[in-house]
Parts: sequence; C-alpha cells; structure tokens
Amino acid sequence: MLRRRFLLGLPLLGLMGCSAALGMKSGARPEMDWSYDLRRFNFVAQSGLKVSESETYYPQADIVWRGDPIGPRVPQIAAMFNEAAARNQGVVDGAVPVDVDVTLVRFHGVTNKTRYTVGGVYNVIFDLTIRSAATDDVIEPTRRIVGNLKAPGGDRAARQDAAGQTQRVRVTDYLTSLLRAQLV
Repeated sequence: MLRRRFLLGLPLLGLMGCSAALGMKSGARPEMDWSYDLRRFNFVAQSGLKVSESETYYPQADIVWRGDPIGPRVPQIAAMFNEAAARNQGVVDGAVPVDVDVTLVRFHGVTNKTRYTVGGVYNVIFDLTIRSAATDDVIEPTRRIVGNLKAPGGDRAARQDAAGQTQRVRVTDYLTSLLRAQLV
C-alpha cells in the first residue's frame, strides 16, 4: 500500500522539480509591459531575524552566512544585494524609472560543517516592491521572491574557492541574476 502511494506520487514530484529547476519562485506578477530603468535600490532586513553562528549541519535560524568573516551578518548580506543591484543598473535601463525595495525575510546559507562535507542550498527569501522613481507610486505590489542556489560540498567546494568562486562571489552573482529576472 505504501509502495503504491509512493509510485503514484512520483509523477507529481517530477512536475514539482521542473518548476524549481531554475531555483527561483515568486508571487504572481501582474500582466504589464516591463521596461524598467533601475534608479534606486533600498534594502532592509525584516525585524527580529535570528542569526546563527552555530556550526551544525542545519542551524534553526533566519540568517546563516559564512562567506564573510564573523561580523554583523545583515550588513554583509546588504552589501551583496547592493552590489547585485548596482550590476543591474546598467542592464535594466528601460523606459520607466523605478525604485526597488527589498525586505530580507530569510538568508540561509550553509555552515562550514555542511559546506566541507555534504553541501546544501543557499535559500534566499525576500519581499520585493517596485515603485515609480518619479512619483513613488507602487507599480508592482509587494511579492515574495524565493531563490535557491545549490551549495557544493567537500572537494568541489574547495576547488571552487581555489578558482576564485567563493561563496560571496557565487551568491552575489546569483542575487544579480535573481534581481534581474524580477525586473525584465
């Protein structure tokens, strides 16, 4: 009986995997002609987020980040988001000047213990609002963006670091493409 339920559920799992293949999910986006010119980017973290420096495989926290030396994690994450937005300013240069507001909800990277063994997933969740740069009116109401980037483990992680593909580089590149996908 249990085997039968499992087998019947396999096609559903396959369909779910297809939608997550890009590692991005988001709330419904309104139908409109997007031709944005990114002018200003505002980053804040939701209040009350729990930060963990624990070296367990999966700390129970909202923020887990090991790509920078120990220090204030929210400003480190803000710096990556701001760099990602700056990279997009020259690319997202359409007709409508916009300001983008991002509120961080979760930034769960991998601990060193996880990274140097099995690997995992960088899970980034934020709320995004797009406003007119001219009038401050909301063009696209707040929607939740969920991004997942595979985190290599073991030797592969060490090889990426040696090649200059550090966690910070990989995650900033990923945030750049994740933001761009929301604006074009």
